[in-house]
Amino acid sequence: MAREKLAKQAVEEAMAGLAGWVLAQDGLSISRSFVFKNFSEAFAFMTRSALAAEKLDHHPHWSNVYKTVDVKLNTHDAGGLTALDFELAKRMNRYAGD
Repeated sequence: MAREKLAKQAVEEAMAGLAGWVLAQDGLSISRSFVFKNFSEAFAFMTRSALAAEKLDHHPHWSNVYKTVDVKLNTHDAGGLTALDFELAKRMNRYAGD
């Protein structure tokens, strides 16, 4: 999958089909908070997401407190957002049941 920085229009199009995610004001990252029923569900989500991230060789910035997982995605090498960010975000949404 391409690690080329997406143009502003491509980012806007990708965001239109991505429920729950927010584009940073500078347009260089996307973020979302996932809230689960309990810590076990949050950890299961993180495990599935970690496996996907490893397969994509694209790793999130994230934190977990009890039942909440906060995620921020961008591609450092490209200096912004790439197709990898949106692919991982879609998978995370699926894993969260969206």
